[in-house]
Amino acid sequence: MKKSLFSLAFVALFSVAATTTVSAQATKTVMVGGAPMYPTKNIVENAVNSKDHTTLVAAVKAAGLVETLQSAGPFTVFAPTNEAFNKLPAGTVETLVKPENKATLTKILTYHVVAGRMTSADLMKAIKAGGGKATLKTVSGGTLTAMMKGKALELKDEKGGVSTVTIADVIQSNGVIHVVNTVLMPQ
Repeated sequence: MKKSLFSLAFVALFSVAATTTVSAQATKTVMVGGAPMYPTKNIVENAVNSKDHTTLVAAVKAAGLVETLQSAGPFTVFAPTNEAFNKLPAGTVETLVKPENKATLTKILTYHVVAGRMTSADLMKAIKAGGGKATLKTVSGGTLTAMMKGKALELKDEKGGVSTVTIADVIQSNGVIHVVNTVLMPQ
């Protein structure tokens, strides 16, 4: 009888400890672009504070996607840094944010978004299940291929470009952000 009570107490204690660990991870504040990304704020509320994502925020505003990315979601966003946008040919960003190019800009930005919340653990599980690759359907209707290169999580776009996740699992109230070092391009 004592042994079974002890076992039950151990299981209960372990369950509480596991729940506490998960809760602590789910509420972890991560620094991105010199600013804290609070898990209680939505994607837009956090992104506007990152000095590394000013180009992305300007593009989201120009495409009229602010309201969408503030909605309940959940969304998984692969967020290119300013440096990632700077890799594009000169004048590309300036051209894309013009009102007449809103449809193209929207397609590119929504190509960086997957419906649902996919943490790096979820992505790695999908990669393993896919024999080394996972196909992700983007909100724009395109596909991204997720894969591992050593310990780095990489995404391959439809044009063959590869982007590396530099900061994973930035938890938001309406999803998760993974910071990437290259802009992903749809077909």
